[in-house]
Amino acid sequence: MSNQPPTVVPMRIPVPVAATQGTLALDLQPRTEVPPAPVPTGRRPRDLEPWAARFAQAAVEIVGGDRPVSQLARWTSREVYLDLERRALLVARAGNHEPGVSRVQAVRPRVHTVHTCEVGPHVTETSIHVRYGNRSRALAARFERRGTPEALRWVCTALEFA
Repeated sequence: MSNQPPTVVPMRIPVPVAATQGTLALDLQPRTEVPPAPVPTGRRPRDLEPWAARFAQAAVEIVGGDRPVSQLARWTSREVYLDLERRALLVARAGNHEPGVSRVQAVRPRVHTVHTCEVGPHVTETSIHVRYGNRSRALAARFERRGTPEALRWVCTALEFA
């Protein structure tokens, strides 16, 4: 063994510096092409927001035990329906009451804000802020347009409580 330190071999090959290094490469020429037309979606997401707010209000009232889950059967997928039913039953057991039977609560949930985002021609995702007195809760929902062309309707295919 020798007492000399090993030689360091550089791993990178030197690359020449571009003329636009350190600046933004912007094309300042005006656009001459026509922008693509928006994809037709039927109902615009902002038109969906009032409906989504009513849906969310019903969903939190179902989970709280104020409404029967059957009221949202037409507008939910099987998975969402079963999840709402399970949540309502768990809350009812914890509160020692019957799920879906109107009861008197000191604080009732109220939908505060709804924001929609179109993710496809027939798919919209929604975030919902719900207030319970001084407390807040968030919901996330995915709505898909389903049905025949004559009877298209929004169906909640995913619903998450946070």
